[in-house]
Amino acid sequence: MHIAVLVKQVPDSEATVQVKADGSGVEIEDRYTLNFFDSLAVEEALRIKGQGGDVVVTIITLGGQKGVEALRTGLAMGADQAVLLDDPAFAGGDEYATAMVLAAALKGMQVDMILCGKEAFDDSSGVVGPLVAEFLSMPSVTSVVKIQLAPDKGSALIEREIEGGKEVIKVSLPVLLSAQKGLNEARVPPVMGVMKAMRAEIKKLDLAAIGLPATVVGRAGSKEEILRYHRHPQRPAVTMLQGEAADIVRQVVGLLKEEAKVI
Repeated sequence: MHIAVLVKQVPDSEATVQVKADGSGVEIEDRYTLNFFDSLAVEEALRIKGQGGDVVVTIITLGGQKGVEALRTGLAMGADQAVLLDDPAFAGGDEYATAMVLAAALKGMQVDMILCGKEAFDDSSGVVGPLVAEFLSMPSVTSVVKIQLAPDKGSALIEREIEGGKEVIKVSLPVLLSAQKGLNEARVPPVMGVMKAMRAEIKKLDLAAIGLPATVVGRAGSKEEILRYHRHPQRPAVTMLQGEAADIVRQVVGLLKEEAKVI
C-alpha cells in the first residue's frame, strides 16, 4: 500500500506578518513550521503503517528551501521518502495551479491513499486537496476525524465532522482524505529521526519531470490574481477609567454620549 501525504511549510502562528507599504505583498518573519493539519495527516499515515502490512509513506510538497524543511519534519516523524516539486515555473501559483502540479506528480506514483490537512494556516482556503482529487478523478472526503481501513485495504469507513454532528462514509480506494483536528495527536519527532532525516535524500521533480506545459502552472496557470493587500485599520487607544464604581459608570455614560455617540 502506498500512502502519499501532501504537506506545506507555513509561517509560525507567532511570526510577525506586515503588509508592505505599497500593498504589493507581505513581509513575514523568518519563523516557519509544518502546517498543523498536515502534521495530523502525516501522523495518520504512520499509524496506518504501524498497523502492519507492506505500507510506504511518501511526503510531497511544492516549494523551495522552506518546502525542504517541511519534508524533513515528515521524514523525522517516520515517513519513508520525500518528494520536492521545485521549478521557477511553479512560482506565484494559486490553489488551482498548485493542485495541478501536485496531481501531475501523483499520477505516476500509483498511490492508494492521499492524505492532507483540511487547510493551510497561511491562506485557510481548504481547496487544494479536493482539487487534487478532482484532477485525479478519485473521491475525496474533507474534515476527517477517523479512518478505518477494511482488512483487504480496498475500502475504508471514514468519519467526518459536519455541522451539528458527524457523518460516516464508506469509500473505495484510492481516495483523498483531508485531516481535521481530532483525527489524532501528531508525534514529536525523536532525536534519532531528526538526525536520519537530515541525511535523507529528497527526490526533486521539475516541470519537465511531471510532464506539464508552463502555461498551466504557476502564475500563468492561476485562475485568480491578488491585486492588493490592505492593512487592518489601527485600533484606537484604550481609555483606562479609574475611581469608585459610581464614578466609573458616570464616565462610561459620558464617553458613550460624547465620543461614541451611541446613546
